[in-house]
Formats: sequence, structure tokens, C-alpha cells
Amino acid sequence: MTIDIVPIRRALISVSDKSGLVDFAKGLAAHGVEILSTGGSAKTLRDAGLEVIEVSDFTGFPEILDGRVKTLMPQIHGGILGRRDLPEHLAQMEVHNIAPIDLVAVTLYPFEATVARGAAFEDCVENIDIGGPALIRAAAKNHDFVAVLTAPEHYASVLAEIASHGGTSLKTRKALAGTAYARTAAYDAAIATWFAGQNEEPYPATFTIAGKLKQSLRYGENPHQSAAFYTTQPRFGVATAQQVQGKELSYNNLNDTDAAFECLAEFAEPSVVIVKHANPCGVASATDISSAWDRALACDPESAFGGIVAVNRVLDAATAAKISGIFTEVIIAPDASEEAKSILAKKKNLRLLLAGGVPDPGSAGIGFKSIAGGFLVQSRDDGRLAVSDLKIVTKRAPSDAELADLLFAFRVCKHVKSNAIIYAKAGATVGIGAGQMSRVTSARIAAWKAEAAGLDTRNCAVASDAFFPFADGLQAAVAAGGTAVIQPGGSIRDAEVIAAADAAGIAMVFTFMRHFRH
Repeated sequence: MTIDIVPIRRALISVSDKSGLVDFAKGLAAHGVEILSTGGSAKTLRDAGLEVIEVSDFTGFPEILDGRVKTLMPQIHGGILGRRDLPEHLAQMEVHNIAPIDLVAVTLYPFEATVARGAAFEDCVENIDIGGPALIRAAAKNHDFVAVLTAPEHYASVLAEIASHGGTSLKTRKALAGTAYARTAAYDAAIATWFAGQNEEPYPATFTIAGKLKQSLRYGENPHQSAAFYTTQPRFGVATAQQVQGKELSYNNLNDTDAAFECLAEFAEPSVVIVKHANPCGVASATDISSAWDRALACDPESAFGGIVAVNRVLDAATAAKISGIFTEVIIAPDASEEAKSILAKKKNLRLLLAGGVPDPGSAGIGFKSIAGGFLVQSRDDGRLAVSDLKIVTKRAPSDAELADLLFAFRVCKHVKSNAIIYAKAGATVGIGAGQMSRVTSARIAAWKAEAAGLDTRNCAVASDAFFPFADGLQAAVAAGGTAVIQPGGSIRDAEVIAAADAAGIAMVFTFMRHFRH
């Protein structure tokens, strides 16, 4: 038999995060709740003038092993797990002098934060909570009779319910129990992931991951699909971004914004990336972002309509005014001036996201892709090249200006769906061919897009995300005006492709690094 409203007569509080603790305990005390607590929590409450019973006094057994054993006692777990509707449980509790505990408030040792700050191995181990998860899981299991609180944000609503109903409702206890198990699951996932790293096992036999819900979304890629946004790690990007204005973000908005910001991270100079349907349609670097915007937009102004814009400098008023001149879904930047915010505020639907920084393109990370019955896992594509990594394979070597554009184009290529061909001049894209089944088709589309935008592709640099399987793709790029080509190499027809480059009098370099993006 379950009971809807359970009165709170005795509470156990053992928290690492002391936020809101005193006010919560005062609220409980005002309703006549007896409070049990451990070391640091008990001291905090006593210092605030509250009556507290030390767990060691309650159990008759002291904390031992430097505090590793505090609450792992039958008097504690029996009080939490005992069912109030079973006479045999109640009889055993009476025989063993076990008093029921109706509320458990626990926040776990800060293991994740300890790892994040780069603490030593021993410190990380000591911040693995044992008693806390045991208390949480026990209370959550017996949610028919026990309320379990695992975060300070739970305190106010529980106190309000106690004030209104004299206890907690079954609906609340079930919700808190689900949240509690999610917390211990995430905690264990963090520990398992850390141990996998310590043991140099990037892909352990059981892969664990936990995310924190940032927001529910109206729908997924299409209106008949549901969706939500979860965060996993503190890395500058859409996960750290604060929405300053605009409509609610959609699944596609977030996906495209992430694509734009990750591409933008490749460039140290003031740069702008415009993305449409997860593909860059214009990328440029310049001496300032206003000029970079002009050059990025020029690459494909038609596709930029309704696109996503990413900038890697503080968004200034001049650039904001230019961007607001066309229909834009989202702007993401490290920050924005007050003048820029005022200008964009006139566009009520435009979403402005301020991320606080730009992603580190070389940072480690894991990517996931769901497939039927499971998911694929791989490390982030953090490959980056310098001039010294390139091998000149043609009779003509590229000039310094061509080398700069080749590297620029190849960095853009990394963020364009395969098969990808990029034409670039003077630090700006002038043609982008994306997502085609044939590489020669991508080369032709890039030229056609440049022509449609009124751009001159003569003497441009050409980047290919993978090798040319035949000479026809290279020849299409040469026909478009390419004078220098960067590609991974590795085709069985490399010699044929190099010969075609030499016949055309162009320069070509191999990277020996592929950037497929699916």
C-alpha cells in the first residue's frame, strides 16, 4: 500500500554543496522536523543556531577511516528502506531500535569539478562519494515513503509542499526519485569515463555518457519529431551560449549554429562564417569582422538568406547593422557591444547567442552518431596542418600567397559535407561545392555557385577534403581558375592526377590527412 502524503518527522542531511542549506534546514525545523546530519553539514547548521543530531550519536558508532564511513549503517539505511506498510518491517525496526527517516537531502562529493580542475589522481579518488550515492539510491528506491533531494534547487518546492500539505506527495517523491537515479547514473558515468582515461581505454567495453538537460525543443528536424538539448562538458560553444534575444531555438538552429561556430574556431584572424543547412556558404577572414562579413556574404548571398552567422570577435555595431540588413536566423559571438545589441533588438525574431569565448579547435572530445540498435563513437576531428606538414608533389611549388589560401581553404573544407571542394582567394571563400556523391560534381557546383555570385575564381586556391580518384575533378577545378590545389593524396591514380596538374602548370600539395564529414 502506498501513501500519498507522507509527513516529514525526521530528515537526514549530508551535503557537499552547502548552497541554501541553512534556510532549508530552518524551514524543516519550523515544521518540527528532527534533523540528522554529518560532519561539515552538521557544523554549518549548528553555527546557524539549529539543533542537529550527529549521525554518529544517532547510530552509536563514530565516523571512521577519515570520514570514508559515516552513514553506511543499519540504523541509517534501515530507517530509509523500511516500508511503513509492512508489519514485519515495522516489527524488525522496533526490535533493532531503527527510527524511520522520511527525507534524505544529499549532494555528492564534487568529483566532476575535481577532475575538471586537473587535480591529482589521489584527490580525484578521494572525491568519489560512496555513502552519498548509497543514501540517494536507498531513499529513491523507497520513494513510496521517503523524499530524496539531490540538489539545492529542490529545497524551496519541497518546503512549500510541506507547508501546504504537511508532507510530500507521492507525485513529488516519484519525480525526485527519478531525478536522484539520473544524478547517481551521471556521477557513475563521470567516474567510469575518468577511469577509462586513466587506463588509456578511449573505447571501454561499456561506454557511458550523461548529459544535463539545457532545454526542451519545440520539435526535431521536422515537426513530427520530438527533441531536446543536453550539455555534456564545459566547452565554449552553443552549450555555453546565453540567448540574449529572439525566438526559441530549434533543433536545426542549434545544429547549424554549432556547425558555424566550430568552423569559425579554425581561424585566429577576425573571421565570419555563414552556415545554411549545416554547410558553410561563406567564410572569410579580414582585419576586422565588418570586412570579413562583407567577404563572407559575397560568396553566396542567396544561400545566406535565413542562415546562421558566427563571428569570432566582439560583435560591433557596424557589423550588427550589416547582418540585420538580411534575414538571419541566429548570430553567435563571444560577446556583443551594447550598441550592437540595441541594433539587433529591432529584429525581434533574430536569436543572438553570446558564448563567452570561441571553441578550441584542438581540444579533445568525443562525437556520437546514432544508428539502428546503437551509436557510433569517434574522437573529434581536431587535425590541423601547418605549411611544414605539406608535401609539394608538382613541378611548380605554390607561392606564399597560394600556401596561405590553401591552408585557409582546407580548414573550411574540414567543415563542409563530403564530397567537398572549396575555392578561395585572399582569405575568403569564392565557391563551395558540398555533399555531392561525385567529387567532380562538387568541383563544378563550386564554380557554378561562384559564377552565380558574380565572383572571379581565376587564380584561386582549391581544397578537396579527400583525394581525387580521377583527374577529371582536378581538371574541373583548373577550368574554374584554380592555380594551386591542396588534397590528402592516397589515390591509386595519384600519378595520373599529378601529371594532369603538371600539364596545367598548377601547383599541388598533399596533406596526407582526410577530412570527410558526414
